[in-house]
Amino acid sequence: MDLSGLQSVLEKISSWIWGPWILIPLLLGTGLYLTIRLGGLQFLRLGAALRLGIFTRKDPGADDGDISQFQALTTALAATVGTGNIVGVATAIGIGGPGALFWMWVTGLLGMASKYSEAFLGVRFRKTDAAGEKSGGPQYYLERGIPNRFGKFLALFFAIAAVFACFGIGNMTQGNSIATNMENSFSVPTWVTGLVLTAFAMLVLVGGIKSIGRVTAGLVPIMIIFYVLGALYILIANIADVPAAFAQIFTDAFTGTAPVGGFAGSAIIIAVQFGVARGIFSNESGMGSAAIAAAAAKTTHPVRQGLVSMTQTFIDTIIVVTCTGLVIITTGVWDMTDPETGAQISPALMTGEAFSHGLPGEWGHYIVTIGLVMFAGSTILGWSYYGERCIERLLGRRAVMPFRVVFSLVVFIGCTVQLGVVWAFSDVMNGLMAIPNLIGLLILSGLIARETKRYLDNDPKLLASKDQIDAFMAGDRDFEEWKTQAIPVVGTEK
Repeated sequence: MDLSGLQSVLEKISSWIWGPWILIPLLLGTGLYLTIRLGGLQFLRLGAALRLGIFTRKDPGADDGDISQFQALTTALAATVGTGNIVGVATAIGIGGPGALFWMWVTGLLGMASKYSEAFLGVRFRKTDAAGEKSGGPQYYLERGIPNRFGKFLALFFAIAAVFACFGIGNMTQGNSIATNMENSFSVPTWVTGLVLTAFAMLVLVGGIKSIGRVTAGLVPIMIIFYVLGALYILIANIADVPAAFAQIFTDAFTGTAPVGGFAGSAIIIAVQFGVARGIFSNESGMGSAAIAAAAAKTTHPVRQGLVSMTQTFIDTIIVVTCTGLVIITTGVWDMTDPETGAQISPALMTGEAFSHGLPGEWGHYIVTIGLVMFAGSTILGWSYYGERCIERLLGRRAVMPFRVVFSLVVFIGCTVQLGVVWAFSDVMNGLMAIPNLIGLLILSGLIARETKRYLDNDPKLLASKDQIDAFMAGDRDFEEWKTQAIPVVGTEK
């Protein structure tokens, strides 16, 4: 069956959704607006948030939730630190030039306010499902926070788009990236990789969020440190070129650059478009997905988990994406051509080539391949949880276990077939997830700002104990409603 026609249509829809008239202004505008309304909390509270999420790891005294704050953070990181950090960065720079990296940074920094807001709302409006597990995210807070038909429409729209997206960007495309790289680097047949990944996914996913949280808490820190250390080695070896790389990034962000061969990256709008699109593809700020993981966390106040979740975007974009981008630019691979064809190196191969140029022997390709396997494998786990929570919202708790089994089996399909049309479809679904969530964040910005200010006025360094929080929040109607779970249990509503 020839799907080239369908792929072409989907790519046109994707370019329209992710173009300069819809998602780019909506993403950047929402992030900027929330940054202003929240007083730049992503800059003022980052240190305290990193300490609580990464070093303390558990909110002392918190017992209402399914997993620790650290596990919620690593589950969200597992879903976001994937092919976007390797292939997505290369695509943005390969098409938009080095200046695209600047716009990825802007998307990340402003997106931290969006990520905080959606995680805050995820915890604030979470519910307890029929199995006693916490369930939250845009599929709930859009309806609960905007109690009218429009809110319900936004919530259902998000849930449907997220279910479709989880099978694309969170499953088949990740499996395909793993299988392709394992075959190229280690000559492992794609079907073998497919069987192993399917068995791994099935083994972890049937245990639910607690099983996913345990695996990601162990895997995510290792994979990020492993990859970043490889990148830092290259940057230290090319330290003399790093200042020039930064200068080129900032200059090209406002002038545009055309790679060798007149590639379509000369216009500034291309740098902005691909920087923002691949930035959101990498860190998912504004998409609402991370709020689903945040809602499962044990926390003494929604503000605390919102701030911990916010650090996910910082780690993903400001650390991992920056390492990838600087390696590609300092090694000169971003505008290198294939000696046989004269064409620019494919973005899919660009990061591997950059690491190969920067590291001795074959270490570069091995690090990128192993990094991609861990990144994409963990993404499958994170997105499976996002999908099951949205399936639960649409079909009820009884559909969760069948979803986990089907999701695991679809991994094998992704490993063994060509996925051009799936990539295009995934881009469309990601955009459709973001639109209702961003609209909801704007509508609910007053509630977010009010409750955030009330909490941080009393505990700016996030050091208060559970008893202290209960004391200074006493009498606050919003806090009392959240604490007493004055929200019906999932599955009991008419």
